[in-house]
Amino acid sequence: MALRGGAATACFIARQRNHQSILSIPTYLNRTLTFHNSPSHSLHRFTSYPPSQTTGIKYPIRAVDEATVDPITSKKQNGEQSPSPQNWKIKMLYDGDCPLCMREVNMLRERNKSYGTIKFVDISSLDYSAEENQGLDYKTVMGTIHAILSDGTVVTNVDAFKRLYEQVGLGWVYAITKYEPIGKMANAVYGVWAKYRLQITGRPPLEEILESRKKKGELCKDNSACKM
Repeated sequence: MALRGGAATACFIARQRNHQSILSIPTYLNRTLTFHNSPSHSLHRFTSYPPSQTTGIKYPIRAVDEATVDPITSKKQNGEQSPSPQNWKIKMLYDGDCPLCMREVNMLRERNKSYGTIKFVDISSLDYSAEENQGLDYKTVMGTIHAILSDGTVVTNVDAFKRLYEQVGLGWVYAITKYEPIGKMANAVYGVWAKYRLQITGRPPLEEILESRKKKGELCKDNSACKM
């Protein structure tokens, strides 16, 4: 009976100690675990702490420590990189002063965010350089749509639109134009639009636009007078 009583007492004491150890874990965690809030993206590094001599916990508690990571680096590792402008396959020369033209340009530009294959060049800018665009001057490009392939090939009219649309996953829109006489008809219709688009959009004749650009160009010789 004495042995049984001693064994029961020992079991009771052991249970009490285990119970106290379990109850003391939150207090231990509060002393050792520190969490930080950071506005930047972060990964966490685990740091081991020695087992407590007071609680009797046999396994180490790991506290979380913060290590900041560059958000750009994280995106690159996940493959979320913006297409480089150097990867363009076709260059679109567009008239930034044409309101109807800009609707199509903006649509293509939005689509191009996922492809990065089109380089957009605004010929209405006074910084436009014919030398950098296969010698195509402002007056020539104003006559009809021009696009330049990465190998230097110049394409115009409906063929230019077809090449541009193909680069942003919309090649099916102009696919039918490869069949004759549909291709010729499409170019004829676009030719009429290109010839009268200034009048249709309420703009002055091309001669007046050229004269206005010439005057602005003269003013721009003085950089301080050319911020327009």
